[in-house]
Amino acid sequence: MKRPRGTPRSGDRGPQRGTGRGPERGGDRRPDRGSKRGARHASDRGPPRVPDHSRAPRVPRAPDHDDRAHHAHADRTAPPIISPPTPTKTTETIYGIHAVRIMLERHPDRVITVRVSERRDDPRVRQIEDLAKKHNRPIERIDPNALKQLLGDATHQGVLAEIAPLPPWTEDDLLTALGTAPSPLLVVLDGVQDPHNLGACLRTADACGALAVVVPKDRAAQVTPTVRKVAVGAAETTPVVAVTNIVRTLKLLKEGGLWIVGADADGPLLPHEVDLKGGIVLVMGAEGSGLRHLTRETCDWVVRLPQLGSVESLNVSVAAGMLLYEAVRQRAPGPPSA
Repeated sequence: MKRPRGTPRSGDRGPQRGTGRGPERGGDRRPDRGSKRGARHASDRGPPRVPDHSRAPRVPRAPDHDDRAHHAHADRTAPPIISPPTPTKTTETIYGIHAVRIMLERHPDRVITVRVSERRDDPRVRQIEDLAKKHNRPIERIDPNALKQLLGDATHQGVLAEIAPLPPWTEDDLLTALGTAPSPLLVVLDGVQDPHNLGACLRTADACGALAVVVPKDRAAQVTPTVRKVAVGAAETTPVVAVTNIVRTLKLLKEGGLWIVGADADGPLLPHEVDLKGGIVLVMGAEGSGLRHLTRETCDWVVRLPQLGSVESLNVSVAAGMLLYEAVRQRAPGPPSA
């Protein structure tokens, strides 16, 4: 006799509890217990399984983007995935006749290679070639268009060199160096942003025997090929110390026995009225804004440069040069006694 549609068989259990759906639409994918595949009696199944808690739980694998491709290549030994190494800056580029010549004269061991434009054949370029050959440094003639691709619109004068960079100083390196300098002279640039000004300050600081130049890490000019060109070799001899907090560094220098002298147009003193013969830190403000408020409050003295004309202020590199040479003047030995 034909069974009416929807009438359960004698072996069926009907819808599963808690699901509200029968086995045809619910999540239970087990075979129908009334079918041939599921017709075994419960007594034929053996004792119930006891879970083995000593085994580590299985972590489901996340599906691949293309699971078919994964199974197709599962029998192959896949090469290990190696992350690319983090690039490290092992060389720096300097350009300009003076910068390259001074580097070859003072630090030839740090020069890796010299490149000269094919169109340059004059005494100054030949001098650079002779210096490179003297110190066994590789020299290469290069097409002017290739130079332009490397340096862009920079005024390279047809000469560049790849060099090993001067190891940067940290704040700890600076404090350590102070212990070996009898009367250290430092320059702090509080937010100078023009690389030409930084290069000019480095050049004057080197000429006046400054121990180092301190700059902030953020929102300030750092040493670049432009700075190196303007500094004409001073960036390779005068360390630049990039610090996180200028005020904190100034306080550490004060604790080390140095006097902090800031430069500001409204300073109450003139440079010659302050003793600059001992350990001195000269602090210069940023272009336009000058010293920041906290920086000024940290200074022991604030000096101004006398101005007799109509300009409101001096360029920061010019002002730094004037103060540095006032320190040199005061530190110079007096005339010998008769």
